[in-house]
Amino acid sequence: MLLDLTSELYSWIRGGLLILSIYHLMIFVLNRRKLYLFYSLYSFSLFIYFLSHVCPEPYVWIYDYINFSIQFVAFGFYVLFARDLLQTEEHIPDWDVLLVIEYRIFFLLSLAFVAVQVFFSYQHQEKLFLTLAPIFTVFALLTYVVLTKIKGRHVTFFIIGSLTYVILANCSLLLPMILGEEFFTRIRIEPMFFTYLGTTIELIMFALIVGHRVTSIEQKKRAIETELAQKIQEMSDLRMTALQSRMDPHFLYNSLNSINNFVLQNNVEKASDYITKFSRLIREILKKSSNKTIPLSEELGILGLYVRLEQMRMDGGFDYIVTIDETIDLEKILVPPLFIQPYIENAIWHGFINKTENRKISLTVHDEEDKVRCEIIDNGIGIEKSKSLKKSSSHHRKSFGLQASEDRIKLLHEHQKVYVIIEDISDSEASGTKVTIKFPKNI
Repeated sequence: MLLDLTSELYSWIRGGLLILSIYHLMIFVLNRRKLYLFYSLYSFSLFIYFLSHVCPEPYVWIYDYINFSIQFVAFGFYVLFARDLLQTEEHIPDWDVLLVIEYRIFFLLSLAFVAVQVFFSYQHQEKLFLTLAPIFTVFALLTYVVLTKIKGRHVTFFIIGSLTYVILANCSLLLPMILGEEFFTRIRIEPMFFTYLGTTIELIMFALIVGHRVTSIEQKKRAIETELAQKIQEMSDLRMTALQSRMDPHFLYNSLNSINNFVLQNNVEKASDYITKFSRLIREILKKSSNKTIPLSEELGILGLYVRLEQMRMDGGFDYIVTIDETIDLEKILVPPLFIQPYIENAIWHGFINKTENRKISLTVHDEEDKVRCEIIDNGIGIEKSKSLKKSSSHHRKSFGLQASEDRIKLLHEHQKVYVIIEDISDSEASGTKVTIKFPKNI
């Protein structure tokens, strides 16, 4: 049975490869994770390679062209699978550069070997393969040594599976040359049995690793969901208090949605970082919400926390530039808590709608003798275009914090020498909105 590559044992292995390939391709279609695509293509390439042993006679000539090429294609997808699975770009970046070069070489060699068959012969392919095989084997062994720097049982399983395949595949290649074909005929074992065995062991190990990876992701997701549920409960208790500080309630809901999106994307670190910053911002808001005024320095600090959250939430982020005149003593200038925030929020939500790159908001604080002038400039779509988009959309966001902020700063200074001007600065070359807030230094 071990001598006949058309026997039931070998057929089961080939069938298993095809099933693995189809199964992981379906998983990739469902969740779009490239890890499963690479594993599927690797399994399928090995299936095509082993299919040569049962290929009908009229089509055997095809394998003169692809027998070695399909192996290099499989090796290329193996390297891509390993990089994604073990996250080598993060853990061993220097060696990962070599892995990138390696998989590209494999794909180039797959084309080169077809050319060798076209212009020379199958024997030339064999000689070239025997020349390259020791080089790639040595590099593989060195890679497994480097991989030990990455901690985790999944790395151990990967090395065991891969090393088993490398050793047994080389046995299939080299032992017939050393011991002769007659030796294997006497013991009734086909030399390719070792490659089949190595492939089976390797794929079992890889299946264990993928299962471990999925379990690990699910555990992290459940932990984040638990933390998210706790934070949502906290936010429910704090929402009304936050509203009293004139924070737009849309911000609370959007922040919670952002955390939820990070969880769904399995972006554990980003979700945790967002929760930490969000909690800190809420604490600062609650501390200041009972105060009639706070120093402008603290206002800018809270505003910075809010902007960092919006930068994390928005795909691609945006630039936020703060410029303050050196002659201004921010500690002595008192302002209502969060009176600038609605203008920044308006720039983000209305100015950057349909704008996907080069987004920028600048906040400048000028010293004008006995007054302070704050300018908020964004390079968004401008007021007029924003209004037209609102009219054409059935879902648009209401900005009711702007008037409240203007009323609060005017009330603080009893409407004396306080100006709030919002203007569209769009022209034929650029677009944007400018908000100017001018108020006295002293109350």
